[in-house]
Amino acid sequence: MSERELHDLVRKLKSAPSYTEASSLLSKTKLTLLKLKALTPQSDTPQSVLLLAREAFENGALLSIRAKDTAAFTRYVHQLTPFYELPADVLPGKDSQRTKVTGLYLLLLLTQGDYAGFHTELEGLEIRGEGEAERDRYLGYPIKLERWLMEGSYDLVWKAMASREVPSEEYGVFSEILTITIRNEIASCSETAYPSLPISSTKNLLFLDSEGAVVQFAQSRGWLIRDGRIYFPNQSLKAGAEAGNEKELSQLAIENTLGYARELETIV
Repeated sequence: MSERELHDLVRKLKSAPSYTEASSLLSKTKLTLLKLKALTPQSDTPQSVLLLAREAFENGALLSIRAKDTAAFTRYVHQLTPFYELPADVLPGKDSQRTKVTGLYLLLLLTQGDYAGFHTELEGLEIRGEGEAERDRYLGYPIKLERWLMEGSYDLVWKAMASREVPSEEYGVFSEILTITIRNEIASCSETAYPSLPISSTKNLLFLDSEGAVVQFAQSRGWLIRDGRIYFPNQSLKAGAEAGNEKELSQLAIENTLGYARELETIV
């Protein structure tokens, strides 16, 4: 197998019309890299081959995300790690999609609720000297979302997901998953902060399309529906100062989110 054949495979991969065809090309590319002893970086691997290998794995990662194959995406991230750890004089960062792939991986960890993994990855970025990660278009997006989620600033998360702040189409793949995560978080806050809410307010609060969807969601959580209101299960066990603080924070988060929901509804 020659480097020219590898180059042709990577070129075809970038213009593959479907994920099925791309998967076939990726398999051939990996086999070629194996024969060139370049599946992982070696001390004697030519820089030109390293560049092609990194490009192939990056394309594989992005294609996997577009196909919503998060398991395959994670495998490509792990395959890319040793290439990303090479010094710049061995493998230049020019034309690399490293921050895009890494940002997507951070977002994946966030949607999975793996906050420990998220912060471990961030620490790795700092160790590698990427202290300005938050200013990066791709890395900054999941970093901001994670901070807002921890603060309970769900309105800011909604705004970021619904605006042009989304860095690329691949990041949009996670919007639906993150929406479900946030909806459940807001639902839990609502149960803590209020004895009941009007169905109309709950619809805005949870960003659901109809009151029928609210009823269906309420039933899935065991909420009671009566006279146009949602009644939450008794939270009296959460008593004392700690519960009071939690309730105050929950109310603040809900009020902010409701405000944004009404604002968005007015615009629409």
